Amino acid sequence: MGLLLRGGQRPFFQGADERLTAGMAGSTRGSTMELALFLDRVGGPMGVVIPLAVTGCLGVYGRWRSALFFFATSVLANLVVVLPLKGFVGRARPPHPWVLVSDGSFPSGQVFMMTTLLVAVGVVFLRPRTRLWGWIAFGLLVALMMWSRVWLHAQWLSDALAGAMTGAGAGLVLWRAFAALLRREAERLAADRLWD
Repeated sequence: MGLLLRGGQRPFFQGADERLTAGMAGSTRGSTMELALFLDRVGGPMGVVIPLAVTGCLGVYGRWRSALFFFATSVLANLVVVLPLKGFVGRARPPHPWVLVSDGSFPSGQVFMMTTLLVAVGVVFLRPRTRLWGWIAFGLLVALMMWSRVWLHAQWLSDALAGAMTGAGAGLVLWRAFAALLRREAERLAADRLWD
């Protein structure tokens, strides 16, 4: 999608993006707007506080392997993946966004951050047999974040989809990269030898 957007030609999905954004012409007041603005704050720079706090707590409790994975997935991946992609693609945002936005619409940084954060939460805190329900709930939260970005005219739907796909991909790659460390930590935790 990024290469199609970078090519300088109008991508085949731009018409659908424009129609959907035009159809989201609701009121800028009320509970719907409040929810969208809350999600904007959670997914924005203030949202970095959550992963940093969780990383610190994991470290304090001796789970430094999980802390390292959590930090890499929910904070570093945003710097290493999203910012270069935004610069490379350089897609303009929808006209007249309802919130303060920076340059570069593709992919959605808020959706990416929400997705990677939830992948990290699922891997570190959910037990393997309960992960299916967790992934379903997390998928709904990501969809809600995607809706908020389009509702606020901050991004096109394709930007939000790309943010979710890129975030899920980055999270899964990092999960694989940290699998041995996380497995070792789980074994030590089960044997009550975390601090050895």
